Amino acid sequence: MCDFPEPALLARPDVIAMPHIGASTEESEENCAVMAANQLMDFLENGNITNSVNFPAVAMTRTPGTWRITFTNDNVSGVLGNVLSVLAGHQVNVVDMMNKSRAELAFNIIDVEQQPSAAVVAAIAATGHVIRVRVLGSELL
Repeated sequence: MCDFPEPALLARPDVIAMPHIGASTEESEENCAVMAANQLMDFLENGNITNSVNFPAVAMTRTPGTWRITFTNDNVSGVLGNVLSVLAGHQVNVVDMMNKSRAELAFNIIDVEQQPSAAVVAAIAATGHVIRVRVLGSELL
């Protein structure tokens, strides 16, 4: 058995290639816990998603002085355009944005110049195929 099979060993009938389980050491488990906590904090503070099983990886640097809107939606055409129309209709200026999808799910990060009103958030939430909306304030910067 070996957990680091060399190409020459892979075809040998007397070798059993096993997955490397280096993550089972005490040090690696602690590092993984710290990494998971940091990624959770980054999501809560910035809306960034790293190493998710079900969501796309998406990260965008915060634009100073802006408010951040994140929303999850079904990955169908037109949703992002409809949300941008909601923002434009309420005179909310978009400073930066990112949209990523993974299979049937999409995740969006939008930085806007001013705090979105409850009416804006409600209109985004009411947009067809939007699943969840979150607003992160500029005071976190």
